[in-house]
Parts: sequence; structure tokens; C-alpha cells
Amino acid sequence: MSPPSRNKDIKIGLWIIVWLVTAWLLYPLVVLDTVDMTNAKAFLFRSAAGITVMIILFGKAIFDLLFSGFISRKPPVLTTILLTLYTLAIGSGIILMIVRIIIVFLKNRKTGVPF
Repeated sequence: MSPPSRNKDIKIGLWIIVWLVTAWLLYPLVVLDTVDMTNAKAFLFRSAAGITVMIILFGKAIFDLLFSGFISRKPPVLTTILLTLYTLAIGSGIILMIVRIIIVFLKNRKTGVPF
């Protein structure tokens, strides 16, 4: 392997590791109905860390999308389309996870919200 190819493989590997860690952090929100509420505080902090990582990734994607024209003359159309879809997917995921946290909060309040 040549050094540029090796560097690209390392970047891809690190990107996959970041997404695996993010998925692990957000896993309690995905299986929220089966989570035991006795240790909900730990799940809350874990989920908050996962959402924070997703917000950072969202910001990086927005930055890449808006300022890619300054790095190179004209970004390829396919790259722009895929980066836009990626940004929309991350944004939707952030909104979904925050809504899940709010739903759990409202379900477990002592006042009895009918959900």
C-alpha cells in the first residue's frame, strides 16, 4: 500500500470507529421501551454524550457542505448530493433522539401525562 492509500484507510477506519461509539452511546434510546428505569440517569448521560457527538458530526458535515468550494474550485455534484443527504440524515437522527428523551421524561413524570 502506498502512503496516501494507507492514510485514507486510517481515516475511514477512524470514521467507522466514531460512528460505532456513537451508536453504542445512543443504543439506550433505540431500545427505550426495554430499558430498566432504575438506572435511567446513567442512560441519560450516555444518550446526552451520543447526541453531543452527533451534533459535532452534524456541524462538521455542514461545514464541509458550505465551505467545500473554498478548498477546491468546484466540488463534484455527486459529492454535494451525498453530503446533503448525510447532513439531513444526521439532523433527522438528532431530532428523533431528542424527541425520544422528551417522551421518556413525560411518561415518567409523577403528574401522569397520558401517553
